[in-house]
Amino acid sequence: MKEFAHKLAELLKVKTLVTFAVVAVFAVLALQGKIQADNVMIIVSMVVSFYFGTQHEKSEKTGQ
Repeated sequence: MKEFAHKLAELLKVKTLVTFAVVAVFAVLALQGKIQADNVMIIVSMVVSFYFGTQHEKSEKTGQ
């Protein structure tokens, strides 16, 4: 249970919240038809790739 709480706390970091917010905003705009799905895929892919890239790099530096 303690490990779960620690993982949840790490999930709620600012970078994670920004990533989820960007994905949500662009998904809503695409569903409303205000922007094209192609643009959503490009932007969301870039944001998610950056997020997971930095997470992977961080875990390699700490040896986890």
